[in-house]
Amino acid sequence: MSLEQNAIDGAKNLLVNCTDLKSDETLLIISEDPQYGWYDLESANVVAEQAELMGITATRIEVGEPGNTADPKVDAAIKAHDCTIYFARIGDQDRFSDLAPGKKSVMSYIRDVEMLGSAYGRTHYGATLELKEAINDILLSAKNIKISCPAGTDVEGRASSNARQQKADVGVHRFPLGVPLPMEATDFSGQVAITRFITPTGSKTYQPASVSLKGTVFAKFTNGRIDGFSGDRCDIVRTEDHYAMVARTFNIDPDVVHSWHAGIHPGCDSNHPAEADPDRWSNTVFTNPRVLHFHTCGAYAPGEICWMIFDHTVCVDGVNLWEDGRLIPQAFAQTRTCLENWPELAALCDNPAQGIGI
Repeated sequence: MSLEQNAIDGAKNLLVNCTDLKSDETLLIISEDPQYGWYDLESANVVAEQAELMGITATRIEVGEPGNTADPKVDAAIKAHDCTIYFARIGDQDRFSDLAPGKKSVMSYIRDVEMLGSAYGRTHYGATLELKEAINDILLSAKNIKISCPAGTDVEGRASSNARQQKADVGVHRFPLGVPLPMEATDFSGQVAITRFITPTGSKTYQPASVSLKGTVFAKFTNGRIDGFSGDRCDIVRTEDHYAMVARTFNIDPDVVHSWHAGIHPGCDSNHPAEADPDRWSNTVFTNPRVLHFHTCGAYAPGEICWMIFDHTVCVDGVNLWEDGRLIPQAFAQTRTCLENWPELAALCDNPAQGIGI
């Protein structure tokens, strides 16, 4: 099929399978100005056109870069519509907020029309939702979880009793759906090998947004509390100064390791180099199964600073659910059932995307 038809299919996946919008509902599409390099306008245009063809009244708003204060005009527009789709980073800032009753909100990680028309945008939302729930069940019921990676990550623990009871998640839907429930780190300990960059979570904005690393920084933590960093002395100084700056800016606890999760969408493919914009890179490739990240700095979801890990292995009660950066859904009954229910997802898991910008 042509890129145009593929993009239309991706838009329908978003509008029908994700938002479940009806013809008598209203839609607000918030687009970020493309000059900032995160989003094009064409993907939002395709979604708006398909919404109108479905009889949905669609309104467009363009916004600039995210800040740390709300825009009253944007807030008013959100309240005036049944559903809001964000092709803008401000949607990520709001993703842990309580939604107004009866309102739908979707944060789109589709950066351009090519992504919308790719397997990332077109794979049925229901398939990834079922996969997410299956992986949640596996991780939350595990007695022991071990995380490792070639760079030297060695972490072990289990889901907290609070997480097992509440099974809480974000308030805003993600599209495409690419990560399971964040696993609270209060019952995890070990060391994380951080390479290339330390990046923001997207929760708030600050400068500099990221730190470039010459080598590997080993972050040691115990029961969700950072004990210290080791590695190249210059890297350590930059890391510690960055944590101090972010903690001081928002008056938060810098030593918290709040939670972690790994990518589960085998269609996430991005070849934009990490060096071009580490913030954009980390907040784009995190749904690829080759990437696992920890949320740190701040005793709340998702904290403010990310540790990115690549080609990890996650061993659950002696069985690998991820192995060397590849999701292994065949290893557990819950995820095998998901593959049987969704052959398109099974085919994608057999041939996952590899592009993560490094």
